[in-house]
Parts: sequence; C-alpha cells; structure tokens
Amino acid sequence: MLNDAFKALSDPTRRKILELLQEKDMTAGEIADSFQISKPSISHHLSILKNADMVLDERQGQNIIYSLNTIG
Repeated sequence: MLNDAFKALSDPTRRKILELLQEKDMTAGEIADSFQISKPSISHHLSILKNADMVLDERQGQNIIYSLNTIG
C-alpha cells in the first residue's frame, strides 16, 4: 500500500491532479482541461491515484466525480 502511495506521488501530473482536487471535486474532463495531455492519459493517472486510495470516484448520472480521499 505504501509503495502505491509513493508511486502515485512520484509523478508531477498526479501531484497536480491532487492539488486540483484539493480545491473542489471534479470530473475527469474538468481535470483534463488543466493539462496538455490526452484524456486517456488522465484516466490512467486517476486510476493510479484510486489504486493508492488517494482519490475516490462517484458516479452522478453520466459523470464520474473525483474527490480527494480524506478518510483513508
């Protein structure tokens, strides 16, 4: 579990995603708008953050809302 956290934090894009989610919960599209990389790349980064239990996702209709995991 600790290795997952270190891996998640080792990438500057993932650190920036965490900073964005500190401000407010966001969809993957909203997160992607802050970067010059593809949406599949953002999804990959979000997956790593979810596997490290740093980010939570919740489906709301058509959207998936991402938020910081402040509990785990």
